[in-house]
Amino acid sequence: MQFLRSRPFLWLTLALPAIWIGWRWVMTPDLYGYGHAIGDTGDWAAWLLMVTLAVTPVRLLFRKSPWAIWLLRRRRDLGVASFAYAAAHTAIYLWHKGAFQPVLEEAGNSDMLTGWLALALFIPLAITSNDKAVRAMKRSWKKLHRLVYPAAVLMFVHWVLASFDPTTAWIHIGIMAAIEIVKIAIQQRQRVT
Repeated sequence: MQFLRSRPFLWLTLALPAIWIGWRWVMTPDLYGYGHAIGDTGDWAAWLLMVTLAVTPVRLLFRKSPWAIWLLRRRRDLGVASFAYAAAHTAIYLWHKGAFQPVLEEAGNSDMLTGWLALALFIPLAITSNDKAVRAMKRSWKKLHRLVYPAAVLMFVHWVLASFDPTTAWIHIGIMAAIEIVKIAIQQRQRVT
């Protein structure tokens, strides 16, 4: 039972979608090609980011619940996993382009620019998502990690602009907005009482 709550088990669980994506791409490249792989890695990056951002309202609503406390302690792991899927998404895109020139030509397009900017904001967050960085940076760590909000906005705008059908992206933006509204409402209520 202890292993099921451990960090290695969490990382194994978080890696399973990547293993599945890779296996399907290698084993059935005609059915599951570039489009599926880049879409699925992007989806997992967004879903894990949403879970990461949902930790705060969950913690505020269920303060003493063991699962909420566990989730709070693993929030950085979830954020790093989101970044790992975003990095895989980027690596697949770069592999598909095959050369620097086409990447550079597309970089200024609004769909690609928002993706690159989101990734640029996520990099320092991923690098500093460890205990050593938290101790070294002290209060500055929390300020830096507020970059997750503009990074999330850029990520979802990238999804809307780069998608063939942005309906799913808009649904996720609605869910993300609801998470933030709930968080703000809970924080306001707790300040008043």
